[in-house]
Amino acid sequence: MKYEQLAKDIIENVGGKENVNSVVHCITRLRFKLKDEEKANTEVLKEMDGVVTVMKSAGQYQVVIGNHVPDVYKAVVEVGGLESKGSADEADGGDKGSLLNRFIDMISGIFTPILGVLAASGMIKGFNALFVAIGWLNEEGGTYQILNATGDALFYFLPIILGYSAMKKFGGTPFIGMVIAMALVYPALEGIPGAAEPLYTLFAGTVFESPVYIEFFGIPVILMTYSMSVIPIIVATFFAAKIEKALAKITPNVVKMFFVPMFTLLIIIPLTFIVIGPIATWASQLLGQVTVWVYDLSPIIAGAFLGGFWMVFVMFGLHWGLVPIAFNNVAVSGEDPILALIFVHSFALAAAVLAIWIKTKNETTKTLSPPAFISSIFGVTEPALYGIALPLKRPFIISLISSAVGGAIIGLFGTKIHLLGGLGIFQFPAMIHPEEGLNTAFIGTIIAAAVGMVLSFVLTYFFGGINQKATAAPAAEAASAKEETVITIQNEDIVSPLTGETIALEKIEDTAFASGTLGKGIAVEPTEGKLISPVSGTVSAMFPTNHAIGITTENGAEILMHIGMDTVQLDGKHFTGHVEQGAKVDKGQLLIEFDIPEIKKAGFPLTTPIIITNSGDYKDIAFTETKQIKIGDPLLSLEK
Repeated sequence: MKYEQLAKDIIENVGGKENVNSVVHCITRLRFKLKDEEKANTEVLKEMDGVVTVMKSAGQYQVVIGNHVPDVYKAVVEVGGLESKGSADEADGGDKGSLLNRFIDMISGIFTPILGVLAASGMIKGFNALFVAIGWLNEEGGTYQILNATGDALFYFLPIILGYSAMKKFGGTPFIGMVIAMALVYPALEGIPGAAEPLYTLFAGTVFESPVYIEFFGIPVILMTYSMSVIPIIVATFFAAKIEKALAKITPNVVKMFFVPMFTLLIIIPLTFIVIGPIATWASQLLGQVTVWVYDLSPIIAGAFLGGFWMVFVMFGLHWGLVPIAFNNVAVSGEDPILALIFVHSFALAAAVLAIWIKTKNETTKTLSPPAFISSIFGVTEPALYGIALPLKRPFIISLISSAVGGAIIGLFGTKIHLLGGLGIFQFPAMIHPEEGLNTAFIGTIIAAAVGMVLSFVLTYFFGGINQKATAAPAAEAASAKEETVITIQNEDIVSPLTGETIALEKIEDTAFASGTLGKGIAVEPTEGKLISPVSGTVSAMFPTNHAIGITTENGAEILMHIGMDTVQLDGKHFTGHVEQGAKVDKGQLLIEFDIPEIKKAGFPLTTPIIITNSGDYKDIAFTETKQIKIGDPLLSLEK
């Protein structure tokens, strides 16, 4: 580990890990909350190689590192065995928006680590289905079986993968999350309903009628299928992380290593089977009954309802209340309307991803979009849903609306499926009437798919908010931002990104910036709440709270602009970002808007350093002598 020794020295000189309540990082520094700051060896830390300086502010013990602080932070967390809380905005919590937004952020964050392999698996599944459809493979052959296992494995065992990433996000031990998921998809338990007669039936004759095959200490357990599910394991790991932390506080250290995971598993796994399972089962059964009732009332309303909410139902596992009804309809009467009504959702999602693919400036999103689009066309929607549409929020909502319109059209034409099998474009044959052939109902399917796609594409392209904020795959963006590009340093003139009064850097309050150790530069006291790009280049760092941004110019200058002092503690309030990390920007482009009166009202100075963090690459840096400066006025001149 590159920063292992530095991390060890930092932990030792802040008083040891037992003196650390928490540690997070911002764009240049580690922010410790110490139990006793007197135990820290401040002077030793200041003289340490790799440490710029040490500051005490706002109840935090700040060890200033520089641009590579995320890497040092990871080393500190790993070496010290500390809890990883990420960047300051992630750790401090606060108002993160509506409940829906927080839920979407949580889900997309859990899926971020697996986006690449999720997209790859979706493509394999789609192409395998295509090869069968055109006659290259048959479903009985070994080639098909191996390819199917390759593409389907991630989706079937998705709870296990999510058990790891969700538990990690909730601050628990990831392997405990994996074991919880393994219990949920344990083959011996999943196979019981098909191999044995129920012991008895709960709530017989009601919508909540549930056969019981096994009991846990006399408590009935309602078994359901957890493979390919999402929400049950996320809910389970959420509570498991809390249980694990509570047990860790009361368990003696000598037995903590095995007692804490043992009792966490013994508590949460039965609770998941006994509580989460029944709730999901009854909710899905109720959904099935409501859907049948709505379809009998109006196929158009049922189509809009099912089409609009199908992806949401799948996320929560509620679709299992509808799938058995659909299967039974096909088996008994040879046709089913339910699976026909949800047909458009994959095409609407594919069209939204296509619009994102065409319009996005984010390189990671653009890379993920093609496989997500292809797999959605083939009916595998997880890569597009969790990797792209859901994190961006608006395309997800637009996909739901477009799918609802398509479902209503299918309901209007009375379209039904006549056989099971096939997703996406491969579901078209299932809608061909066995006697009437390509009848009006089938034509309605084509119209619905076309309308859903066009509507989704147009709305996403123009109103999807594609380039407004950080988009899909934040973890992948962060990784790609670290990739080194060989640039030849050249002379460069930099204009002011702000309107206000210039201040010599050494006169500002923050000693980390004032000392010049983070780089040479100048500060501006802004009088207008707009920060524009002083150069053309690439956003190399965009802090989630939108209070700081780094840009690497086309000529190799690395510029850091930090709006205000300690404004990271505002958790993004009063700041609005207009670009994303990795985006290409033009000189004069609006980067960030901020509310000067509200920030000052909150007690934070707005003095903004503009730093050349690679000052050592230049022979000379000249500063403007103008006191009152406007956006676009000359500010710095860099001489190679």
